[in-house]
Amino acid sequence: MKNFMWIMAISGFALAASCQNQPTQDSGADTATAPTTATTPAPDGPVFKKEGQLSFIGKEKGDTIKTIDIEIAETDEERAKGLMDRKSMEDTQGMLFIFSAPEEQSFWMKNTYISLDIMYVNEKFEIVSIQKYATPLSEESLPSYKKAQYVVETNAGFADKYKIAFGDKIAYTKK
Repeated sequence: MKNFMWIMAISGFALAASCQNQPTQDSGADTATAPTTATTPAPDGPVFKKEGQLSFIGKEKGDTIKTIDIEIAETDEERAKGLMDRKSMEDTQGMLFIFSAPEEQSFWMKNTYISLDIMYVNEKFEIVSIQKYATPLSEESLPSYKKAQYVVETNAGFADKYKIAFGDKIAYTKK
């Protein structure tokens, strides 16, 4: 299975590399305009790509506190990249990191330009710890302190604004 995963990863990298803009011979036409492909970086960093929705559910009443659009990071490469290089994100957006098994997690803010709330979630979808107002660009370790299988990142202040707390749950759907 590991060999299959590596083959798939290498194939994905090869495909991505083959999709890059290739230089062309000068045809005499004016080529001063910049290409408008997905490989052109946006001024605010990578563009948000909705891959699902996530709801925060209150522990007391089981009611939905807030629902956001999410990007999903479930491969090693996606989890390593996370929200790096982003310059902004809407309050209605976030990222869900999915790990194969619960274990203590630790995140950092390297190359992440926006302050975040980082919510660690166990295999029962319960929030077990929250790191609030993470400092942009910091390489300080932000540990979960408890086993977590999921991690949700939102804009800083989100947990306070919507009163997200330990014991609240998440539920998500993929697009």
